[in-house]
Amino acid sequence: MNRILDIIEKEQQKGDANSFKVGDSVRVHTRVVEGDKERVQIFAGVVIGRKGRGLNERFTVRRISYGEGVERVFPVNSPRIAKIAVETEGKARRAKLNYLRGRKGKDATTVRE
Repeated sequence: MNRILDIIEKEQQKGDANSFKVGDSVRVHTRVVEGDKERVQIFAGVVIGRKGRGLNERFTVRRISYGEGVERVFPVNSPRIAKIAVETEGKARRAKLNYLRGRKGKDATTVRE
């Protein structure tokens, strides 16, 4: 039974899921449906964590918008995500960058340890 589930999961997974890591600055292109029209909306920020595995894997992106921190969680294998573009690679020494939540200004967007 487990092998059947693995086969089904592999069919639905995207191939470029491991193209980014925690600490990278990314631009996530999401498809937004408004009525009968579809457009692409971009959410840019720093990846502060990845969680889950397989089809249930998701990642959190944080950015500063008008002086306020905004976080959004995206499923890695979602069909709503058009692409994930890495702007700059960060060097993180830990798996979750929750310490960025307490920082202000430029310190909140750069990953340095």
